[in-house]
Amino acid sequence: MDSPGLPKPAQSKVPVLIGGQGATRTPRLAARYADEFNMPFASPEDSERQFGRVREAAEAIGRKGDDLVYSNALVVCVGKDDAEVARRAAAIGREVAELKENGLAGSPAEVVEKIGRYAEAGASRLYLQMLDLNDLDHLELISSQVQAQLG
Repeated sequence: MDSPGLPKPAQSKVPVLIGGQGATRTPRLAARYADEFNMPFASPEDSERQFGRVREAAEAIGRKGDDLVYSNALVVCVGKDDAEVARRAAAIGREVAELKENGLAGSPAEVVEKIGRYAEAGASRLYLQMLDLNDLDHLELISSQVQAQLG
């Protein structure tokens, strides 16, 4: 921290995030080097399985599995009703059923319930990918109807 630049960094080290769905090499790399492991665009069940692999790999090298943060990256597509969800999915070229399986799609209540399933699978952080950056009403809905329910 001898740099003359101001303001000084808020952290003493840059956190390392490793993610992926590989069953063998990815967990070993995350266990050895990562501060956070991210499971991208996968179901809660697949996430839980991969989080378990990372924990096992960490413990195999003498590191506590809970030393890492576990997270998911998920496409989000929320609507007040089915028609709005379908409209938003179509706008990003995706199918509602696929988004519901491997992302966060549906009504605010459905999305909150699905977030709970990711938490049960071991995720303590979610990265939400909004693909239609011009749909500010979507962001407002997520903020007021989803985030507000999460506390």
